[in-house]
Amino acid sequence: MTVLSVAAAPAPGPAAPSLVQSVDWLAITPVLIPAAVALVVLVADLFLAPKHKPLLGWLSVAGLAVATATLLPLRAGDRATFCLTGDAAACSYTADHFTLVIQFLVLAGALVTALLSITAVHESRMPAGEYWFLLLSSAAGAALLPAARDLATLIVALEVASLPAFALVGMRRGDRLSSEAALKFFLSSVTATAVSLLGVSFVYAATGTLHLTQVADRLEDVPAQLDTLAMAGVALTLVGFAFKTAAVPFHFWVPDTYVGAPLPIAGYLSVVGKAVGFTGLILVTVVAFPAYSAVWGPALAVLAALTMTVGNVAALRQAADRPNSAVRLLAWSSVGQAGYLLVPIAAAAYAERDQIGSTVAYALMYGAVNLGAFAVAAVVARTKPLHRIDDYRGLYAERPLTALALAFFLLCLAGLPPGIIGLFAKVTVFRSAVDAGLGWLAVVMAINVVIALYYYLRWTALLFRPAATEAVPTGTAPISAVPTGAVPAGGVPAVVTAPWPVTVAILLTGVTALVLSGAPQLVLRFASGSLFPQ
Repeated sequence: MTVLSVAAAPAPGPAAPSLVQSVDWLAITPVLIPAAVALVVLVADLFLAPKHKPLLGWLSVAGLAVATATLLPLRAGDRATFCLTGDAAACSYTADHFTLVIQFLVLAGALVTALLSITAVHESRMPAGEYWFLLLSSAAGAALLPAARDLATLIVALEVASLPAFALVGMRRGDRLSSEAALKFFLSSVTATAVSLLGVSFVYAATGTLHLTQVADRLEDVPAQLDTLAMAGVALTLVGFAFKTAAVPFHFWVPDTYVGAPLPIAGYLSVVGKAVGFTGLILVTVVAFPAYSAVWGPALAVLAALTMTVGNVAALRQAADRPNSAVRLLAWSSVGQAGYLLVPIAAAAYAERDQIGSTVAYALMYGAVNLGAFAVAAVVARTKPLHRIDDYRGLYAERPLTALALAFFLLCLAGLPPGIIGLFAKVTVFRSAVDAGLGWLAVVMAINVVIALYYYLRWTALLFRPAATEAVPTGTAPISAVPTGAVPAGGVPAVVTAPWPVTVAILLTGVTALVLSGAPQLVLRFASGSLFPQ
């Protein structure tokens, strides 16, 4: 007789946590759409005939418009994905209100840049497929960065936003200034990123994690022997983002890069590139490194004071008759504006982190009016390609609406009525410094605002002065006999109709600035509330 023995089944234990995650595709849609359209553009460029290449530009505009629209279903700000299975609060991608506001700024800024680029790509004979692929790729990286909640994703997003920008700056082949600008931008940016990566490695060595929330918790109780390492990591990590913000002394690339880049890309760097920088600074300081606010708080306060002072003084020194003086003034002005953007971030080290809402509110105002100023510069450059401030003399007599738009943009940047939104944004930044006990920084800011008033008002006044008359040699046809769009032999340009995509860009930015000045609470509410989940 055979006896069959049956082994007892092991007692059921706790189920092992699943390593398979579900992806919230809706949350990452604002990043996926520009990336997907970039790939479509790159492939389509291989098959389209040269006469159909302009379609790539319109496809890019449509993709950026759709990406911006997909922010509406996410407006609740309660989504996150790519989270750790053992810690649901530690996620690599978070679509909170801070993320959505910055993504709107980035994608809307890229959309205006695309409108400005449609004519520029064709007239400058830049390779359309490569241009649009690079612009969309950079926009995708810039949209990813505010949602990143771990140091690795932050650095990857920073590089995805930056690397295509290097190529875009040097896109005008055969132009010496363009090549030099791209090389300077590339070398300095790569150096800053390498320093940041070293800082990230130090932070990881001290904490054993890359997720921002976990880094913040573990930095509260760092072993004494690792404190110096962690402190060095915090300082070095800030360098890459300070570079993108164009904070002094990481600003030296800005004037030459803006002059050498195609004008739409200069505007893109002044707004979207700056948004990438201050967003990264906010995330690493306020979210990841609050335990070391005694390190980064004073450092950012000093950087803010130096940045606004150097930027405004350099802008003040621009000679009106110097070639490229208009672009250089906007470049140095953007450095000065970066100083204002840094003030609330520095103030967050001494008060609540809600202070950074003032930076976001100011950035929304700055993004609209600065892109508008570059759009007007693109119109003027069609007949006066030297980009001199003197070229704007008498613009009101030639193009009344364009001159009024530029005057309004400059007054917003100066913080003067009727640019109410610029005034209110400056007041919120000033108040954040005072509330944090940084009275000396508020005084420095007040002095710089006065300095900036001079060069903004000088340019504004020039728009309404009589145009300079130039002697026309004997035998030269009068302007009335010259076809529209041509430049007479005497060197006096005729009136040229602005391409309608550029006109749309001016209208979009102008209407946005007008609406914000009429209802500043649409933006300023960000300055009084918390953008991060409590």
